[in-house]
Amino acid sequence: MIKEITVEEATHANQYGYSDVNPYEIVKKNTPRKMMVREMVAELDSSFVPDVSVGGFVGHFKNNHEQSYSYKSNPSHPEIAIRLDKKGNWKDKWGNKYNLSNKPHKFHDYNF
Repeated sequence: MIKEITVEEATHANQYGYSDVNPYEIVKKNTPRKMMVREMVAELDSSFVPDVSVGGFVGHFKNNHEQSYSYKSNPSHPEIAIRLDKKGNWKDKWGNKYNLSNKPHKFHDYNF
């Protein structure tokens, strides 16, 4: 499990969708229970070469967790409100979950 940091420490809110992760930057902290975030651009490092073997749906990617990305802010992306729910989870109005962080994180699970 990823260690959650405080609202004051957070600079990013990474969206978790099953096994994939997408980076968002915190644009504005409205209240301790609401903030505005914006999706970042994440570019896969060109030196990453998937190591694929037979298995799974389309193959098994042995080095799936060796991905590295570069991150850029993109002011043209829309701002999205996320709120802290009663169970202590950060979510947007569509139910997508976010974890607060002090750095962006991107992960694409090539095994699905």
